[in-house]
Amino acid sequence: MEKKKFNLTPIVPALLIAAGIFFLGLFIKGGIDNIAFRDRTVSVRGLSERTVEADYVTWPIEYRVAGDDLISLYDQVTSYNNIIVKFLTSNGIKKEDISVNPPATYNATANQYSSDSFQYKYALDCTVTVSTADVKTARALLNRQSELLREGIPFSNSYINYEFRGLNEIKPDMIADATKAAREAAVKFAQDSGSKLGKMKSATQGQFSIENLSDTNPFLKKVRVVSNVTYYLKD
Repeated sequence: MEKKKFNLTPIVPALLIAAGIFFLGLFIKGGIDNIAFRDRTVSVRGLSERTVEADYVTWPIEYRVAGDDLISLYDQVTSYNNIIVKFLTSNGIKKEDISVNPPATYNATANQYSSDSFQYKYALDCTVTVSTADVKTARALLNRQSELLREGIPFSNSYINYEFRGLNEIKPDMIADATKAAREAAVKFAQDSGSKLGKMKSATQGQFSIENLSDTNPFLKKVRVVSNVTYYLKD
């Protein structure tokens, strides 16, 4: 007896249509879930701070001399400058880190607003400036600069400026720390809200700030950066 052959021709198109409908449903569901997923986000901030020592200092040593004879004042200024430079170089400051600025001359007789009772005709304001990366040596000499008084130099200090120039060396690690802190905050928020943390949606990097740690220790700097990160939340 001859067996009948089973004809699959009408079934194949039906299977293909069914499969198409099935996958179309999955895509639609995924799209709906994705839209709902994208509507749920959390924005957090991550902070990174470090205390560092200054790696550059600008230290102006200022003094004034006064008198009636400019030639004598010039000789006095030359002598004082030589004493200051010797004091610095003999105690570890490189000569190329020292600049001797021309004096600013004040002529009392040429000032129409001055009184006639001036004591000296001329006053010379002089500055010897140390600009160096050897902060340790400069700070040690700052504590010894009273020795210049014994040489007869009536010095005074204007603002001593400490800087931190090594920011590029610590930037990558600080950015990583700030991002990690932001993620930890986002994970905690997700746990507290009964959600799970999804992928990062966006992130913005704040500017680095460098400030004195305190007024009494200006050579210590506080470096700070904040990262703002937004994450998706999912069930």
